Amino acid sequence: MGQQPITFFRQVMALCTYPQLLDDNKFPEDTKSRARRILQSCGGNSIGAYTTSQGIDCVRHDVANYIQRRDGGIPSDPDNIYLTTGASDGIVTILKLLTAGEGRTRTGVMISIPQYPLYSASIAELGAVQVNYYLNEEKCWSLDISELQRSLQAAREHCIPRVLCIINPGNPTGQVQSRQCIEDVIKFAAKENLFLMADEVYQDNVYAEGCEFHSFKKVLFEMGPEYSSKVELASFHSTSKCYMGECGFRGGYMEVINMDPEVKAQLTKLVSVRLCPPAPGQALMDLVVNSPQPGEPSYQTFIKERTAILSALAEKAKLTEEILNTVPGISCNPVQGAMYSFPCIALPERAINAAKAKGQAPDMFYCMKLLEETGICLVPGSGFGQREGTYHFRMTILPPTDKLKILLNKLKEFHQKFTQQYS
Repeated sequence: MGQQPITFFRQVMALCTYPQLLDDNKFPEDTKSRARRILQSCGGNSIGAYTTSQGIDCVRHDVANYIQRRDGGIPSDPDNIYLTTGASDGIVTILKLLTAGEGRTRTGVMISIPQYPLYSASIAELGAVQVNYYLNEEKCWSLDISELQRSLQAAREHCIPRVLCIINPGNPTGQVQSRQCIEDVIKFAAKENLFLMADEVYQDNVYAEGCEFHSFKKVLFEMGPEYSSKVELASFHSTSKCYMGECGFRGGYMEVINMDPEVKAQLTKLVSVRLCPPAPGQALMDLVVNSPQPGEPSYQTFIKERTAILSALAEKAKLTEEILNTVPGISCNPVQGAMYSFPCIALPERAINAAKAKGQAPDMFYCMKLLEETGICLVPGSGFGQREGTYHFRMTILPPTDKLKILLNKLKEFHQKFTQQYS
């Protein structure tokens, strides 16, 4: 998508991978000191060695310090940190840990609709039960507690709901949850004895005025011991999103809170089966949580690059919403955060019938036509789940601004032509 990697990250990764470069004066001193620290924590001073299953010790300490800073001083214990192969690996591991039972005693996992397909696929693979709760499109994809309650009651007829998954900021819907909403979710989880999974991989991607990222951990502890000593929580972060975009390195972490010690021992055993997450991913995660500080040689460049990426994303979020909303038959909620818009599209009856004749979901039919005619690839809403009778697509806001404008105008022309053709 044209986003350039952060210089500091790639310099330290180069030094870790080929330590002979530590003698090269082209590299700033702070990149060398970070690389040396990481290498000293690796077996044989090499990033090619296995690490401990839970992850490199100094990286877990740095992650804990980062969480403590982010959450305004609320303590974080490195022993509760597990480094993972991207956030996905941590999410699947926790779902595996919590899945049990047969028939009506199977674990129910509550997921938002629309959802990121990792969840539905993992739930199916593990033999758990997918329990859908719908986000409210009319209220900017917000989460209603009454909908959680409805979903839970219905699910209890055929399984035992044990887990509630939240994606904040949202994928594919781009909403950012208010603090009040997070408090309500925590109270609901406490009342219904549900394990909370907070997917927070887009935590730096917040664009809309009046929106702010609140971590579930921070809100939980600010609610006091009635909740902070009881509610079980696993939260996830990764090197793949935000301003980093380093998805190929497969770096991530999870923090587990209030997990029963015996269960935690099983979790440690479970992750040890896979030996360890990739050491380069762990090293990169360390740089994300321990970035250059004021006064260090790399600080100015780092801040400049980071700010440029996040500012451009904020501009493109607004641009996407504005242009899509000028198209008759497309309505797009504000892209408050993350990296996607998820507009609702009105499809003519003839198009819906043509799709059915081909055995395709109507929005899949629309997206395939768009791909064939324009070369633009969108993901149909049916891949994420949506309310019956509504149609959507997910579109990323990542392309460079000039390309994005061309893309949005092509999409506008296509939609008008498609609507005419099938009216």
